[in-house]
Amino acid sequence: QVQLVESGGDLVQPGGSLSLSCAASGIFVSTSGVGWYRQTPGKQRELVAMLSRLGRTNYADSVKGRFTISKNSAKNTVSLQMNNLKPEDTAIYYCNVIRDGRDYWGQGTQVTVSS
Repeated sequence: QVQLVESGGDLVQPGGSLSLSCAASGIFVSTSGVGWYRQTPGKQRELVAMLSRLGRTNYADSVKGRFTISKNSAKNTVSLQMNNLKPEDTAIYYCNVIRDGRDYWGQGTQVTVSS
């Protein structure tokens, strides 16, 4: 059974930083594509960042240069380092792992950027 558990969401001031983590079980992130998505009320879930199985990254234009996705194969985790946060980054952030054409999702972690 695949389980993804996000952590690290918090309330942070504009310009601040947060690091999100996703602990995976039942699947190996080292041999999977991984990503982070976010969603706000009334809007569709959108891609924030993804890291392919072969190490290729893709970022939403709105976060390029501020966010960095990575994975730790030894710990079987996926991380999202977020710097220079803006109020528009406020959302629920979801971890995503893709393996053999199947998507797996975590329950989400709330990030709120506000002064």
